[in-house]
Amino acid sequence: MFGIENYTGFIIAAIILNLTPGVDTMYILTRSVSQGKRAGLVSVAGIMTGCVVHVLCAAFGLSLILSTSARAFTIIKWAGAFYLIFLGIKILMDKKTAFETADNKFAQGDLLKIYQQGVITNVLNPKVALFFLSFLPQFINPSAAQGPLPFLILGSTFLVTSSIWFMVLTGTAALMTNTLRDNHRIGLVMQKISGMIFIGFGLKLAFDSK
Repeated sequence: MFGIENYTGFIIAAIILNLTPGVDTMYILTRSVSQGKRAGLVSVAGIMTGCVVHVLCAAFGLSLILSTSARAFTIIKWAGAFYLIFLGIKILMDKKTAFETADNKFAQGDLLKIYQQGVITNVLNPKVALFFLSFLPQFINPSAAQGPLPFLILGSTFLVTSSIWFMVLTGTAALMTNTLRDNHRIGLVMQKISGMIFIGFGLKLAFDSK
């Protein structure tokens, strides 16, 4: 079908990969735990939008630039690292505790900011681009492939499985922390932990080898 081989195997592999924690998972989990289900779902939308960008780049060959140009990879990697560290520092310095932003207190601008941060966090991670570029072709027969179509089909499938998993994760994390939201001390601790997680992932992205 459209040059795709072992589609069932791809779905199984995608589900397994979705269950592997990474920067995207931690961003969504952190938002869900500290700010509730609504913020978690908005962060999922942001991350998935970033993934759409990566899928399109892989489908139309733009990701080849990252895989062949060390300079381009390094620039994007450091930009993503600095952004994650910036988010971490901003969270650490925020005067509000993590649980003070309840679901019913969100302004539209707050949700838009969470969405934008999710998009940027994902787009500025070059390893996500290289992942799609290296993972998707394993399930495509070059001699039977029909242009970018198989990449788009496989990429869309991966996005669907990812979205389902992230929504389950969001709902579970938000539900588990609902009883903690009135505790100021726990909220303060969660805020500091969230900030340190972002900083840690930023440093990991910066100093990881290609």
